[in-house]
Amino acid sequence: MPKLKTRKAAAKRFRATGTGKIVRRKAFKNHLLEHKSPNKKRNMSKMAVVDERDAANVRLMLPYL
Repeated sequence: MPKLKTRKAAAKRFRATGTGKIVRRKAFKNHLLEHKSPNKKRNMSKMAVVDERDAANVRLMLPYL
């Protein structure tokens, strides 16, 4: 059985927690940050759990996660 390839783009965006959930970064924290409140920017810095409907697709892209 050949080794499975990892989608490198997905590997840079997702990681697994200790319990096996997949987490991601939140969007909208790259630029245009001047008008966003510090509270909003702080909340966007936290990791978010990938929705269960998308988790199966992410797992296919990351076979050794």
